[in-house]
Amino acid sequence: MRSLRELMDLTSRRAIVLGGGGHIGRAVAGSLDELGATLALLDLEEPNAGDAVSLACDLADERSTRQAVRAAIDELGGCDVLVHCAALVGTTDRAGWAVPFEQQQAAVWDEALRVNVTSAFVAAHEARDELARDRRGSIILFGSIYGVVGPVPSLYEGRPLATPAAYAASKGALLQLTRYLATTLAPAVRVNAVSPGGVWRDQPAEFVERYERRTPLRRMATEEDIKGAVAFLAGDLSAYVTGHNLVVDGGWTAW
Repeated sequence: MRSLRELMDLTSRRAIVLGGGGHIGRAVAGSLDELGATLALLDLEEPNAGDAVSLACDLADERSTRQAVRAAIDELGGCDVLVHCAALVGTTDRAGWAVPFEQQQAAVWDEALRVNVTSAFVAAHEARDELARDRRGSIILFGSIYGVVGPVPSLYEGRPLATPAAYAASKGALLQLTRYLATTLAPAVRVNAVSPGGVWRDQPAEFVERYERRTPLRRMATEEDIKGAVAFLAGDLSAYVTGHNLVVDGGWTAW
């Protein structure tokens, strides 16, 4: 029987992280790097990746996404772990995005679905054969609590913040894509999701207070909270786990 240390070891694994230049992406990359994986990071602007392969990729464009994933596979010599944590989020600066529902616009809805969901499908589709090659492939998609439950309007009262409908819809779609891929790509590839709660980003104090008051663990999430979830799902610690949504929300969805 292997030890926990051996089950956590990713020194022979090659990992591609889409959205690797963002806050969550950097935490994901850090977790995989600490466990020994060889990394390729993809983002709209080429990430500052240190020793990792770094590639620019427009995730709203299928051709760009396929080419970048293929280039990453070629650079790494294969792919064992594919993580998709790219998204238009609440702080994304787009007209008709993080505004009250009556002001939200279809154009940015379409863009969000392309970046948040379609690029995950495209990346998994492009990498599927490499992930299956050694029958130990792992795909991790990033959902959200707002893919599981509806937003709480009282959080945003009197604040210039809002949860876009497209964000919630896209995260819900990612969770269903997780289940679809988990059964379709089995048994060679495992597919799971991580759904974080709200991550602290120096939001207005009143918003943070409201959020923490409603959270059983009485705080917002941090990037460090994400690292353990990724470490668990990427390798053999979770060898018998697929189709699962690991909710990292401090108990938000337990009410």
